[in-house]
Amino acid sequence: MRAAIAQDYGPPEVVSVKDVPVPRPGTKDLLVRVTAAAVTSGDARIRGADFPAGFGVLSRLALGFTRPRNSVLGGAFSGVVTEVGTKTDGFAVGDEVCGMTGVSMGTHAEYVVAPAKKTSHKPPRVSHEDAAGLLFGATAANHFLRVSQTGSDSTVLINGASGAIGTSAIQLAKLRGATVTAVTSTRNAALVRDLGADEVIDYTVSPITASGRRFDVVIDAVGNLDRKSGRDLLSENGILVLGVASLGDNLCARGNVKAGVVPERADDFAHLLSLVADGRLRVVIDESLPLDDIVAAHRRVDSGRKVGNIVITC
Repeated sequence: MRAAIAQDYGPPEVVSVKDVPVPRPGTKDLLVRVTAAAVTSGDARIRGADFPAGFGVLSRLALGFTRPRNSVLGGAFSGVVTEVGTKTDGFAVGDEVCGMTGVSMGTHAEYVVAPAKKTSHKPPRVSHEDAAGLLFGATAANHFLRVSQTGSDSTVLINGASGAIGTSAIQLAKLRGATVTAVTSTRNAALVRDLGADEVIDYTVSPITASGRRFDVVIDAVGNLDRKSGRDLLSENGILVLGVASLGDNLCARGNVKAGVVPERADDFAHLLSLVADGRLRVVIDESLPLDDIVAAHRRVDSGRKVGNIVITC
C-alpha cells in the first residue's frame, strides 16, 4: 500500500509517500481501506516535534526519541471495512466507517488498523471527507463544552474560532443555547458569524482582554492562553478549558481550570455524525488534497491560516 511516511522530526518535507506493507489487524480491530483522513494540528505538532511547553522529553519518550516511532501519522479517518477481527462485533466487510486511532496513528495511508471501540458507522448522508474532517475538532469541542458544563444561559468565549476545534465549538455551543463570542482574524470574521457566533473579537485589531468582559466559559483552542491569562477572562463561577496546555498547566489544572487528553469514544462520534447528517452541524473543509500532496497539507497546517479542516484522500 501507499502511505505518507515521516522518517524524521522536522518540517513538512520530512514526509514522503512510499510503498509499505498493509498492516495486520488484531482480534479487536478492523482493517479499513481509507477513503479520507484528516491532517490536523496534532499531526503537525508530532511531525515537527513542536510539543507544548514542558512536554518535549515526555512526548519523545512516548512517540519516539529521535524520530516518530509510528512513521505513518494521522489519527482520524473514514473508509470501508475490508477485514474484521475475530473478537469484533457489530461490523462487517463492506461497512462504511470512520473513527480515530489514538497514539497508534496510521491514517495517512491507503489502509489503517482501526480499534473497533474507536470506530463508528458512517451515515450515508455524510461524505467520507466530512466524516474524516469532523472527528478531531468536533470531538475535542464536544468534550470541552461537556467538562465546562456549558448550558443555555452560558456566555462562551472561543479563542481560535476558525480552526478545526473552533468551528465545531461555535456550532455545538449554539446547539446548547449558549451565547458565543468568537476570537478570530479579520479574514475569518464572516465565517464564524455564519456558523452562529453572536459576537466577534478581531485579535488583529484588539487583544481579547481589551473589552474587560468576563465569560462563563473560555475555551482556548490554540494555546496562547494559560491559567493566569485565561482566568482573567472568567466570570465569578466561570470555567477555563485549555485545549493546548503546557505541562505545568496540565499538572495544575483543577477547580475552574480544565485540561488534559480528549477521550476518543465511538458514542461521541455517532452523536456528532448524526448532527452532520441532520444538517445541524457543518464540517468546514479548508482543502481536500490527494495523498501525494501530503507535504502541501502539512505546510497549510503549519501556515497558521488553515480554516477548519485539511483532508487528504487516498
